Amino acid sequence: MCGRFLLIATEQQIIDHFSLRRLANYQPDYNIPPGQKILNVVQLEDGSNKAVYLHWGLIPSWSKDRSIGNRLINARAETLAEKPSFRTAYRKRRCLIPATGFYEWHRTESGKQPYHIHYPDNRLFAFAGLWEHWEIETETVYSCTIVTTGADAKIASIHDRMPVVIRPEQYLAWLDKKSEAVDVLSFDQSVAYRDMRLTPVSNRVNNPAHNDADCLS
Repeated sequence: MCGRFLLIATEQQIIDHFSLRRLANYQPDYNIPPGQKILNVVQLEDGSNKAVYLHWGLIPSWSKDRSIGNRLINARAETLAEKPSFRTAYRKRRCLIPATGFYEWHRTESGKQPYHIHYPDNRLFAFAGLWEHWEIETETVYSCTIVTTGADAKIASIHDRMPVVIRPEQYLAWLDKKSEAVDVLSFDQSVAYRDMRLTPVSNRVNNPAHNDADCLS
């Protein structure tokens, strides 16, 4: 799964990387948990990219209760086309979720050891995401989820799942609103994760209230 990540790039780096016209209300974040609004990149009708902030924890449009989002922070790539919670968004509402790394915990005899998973230069990348629009009476929520897949050999040493990473040259294919037949499993994760590093960090990151560079110490 992916239950915590970080985004510490500069505003201009994000604008340039994702070909955005503007980026409002951005603050770097060392410890992003589910249940809050996170930065997403979506494609507009004219083909341009737009930065939006969506609730992390997807709420299907048909749900009677927004609390379902607490259980839908991730979506399994293998069953996106089948699951009622995700199949429409998979066809019509794909997004990119910018990140510079994510955290995963490895169970050991002495407890859980957190790892920071990132590129050597902490460069920007994007998770494959899906988004939804949910509305009931006077409440409206735009929400998202991170797509995951089975871990490759590197990540499997600490966890059996990992987020699907979309490489920059694949952004357009994933976001393309004109295509409803994108196969998420065709995005080669062995290439996307080839240069990723697994760096052990302190237990400080366990508390989502901790949001500073010491999370990476």
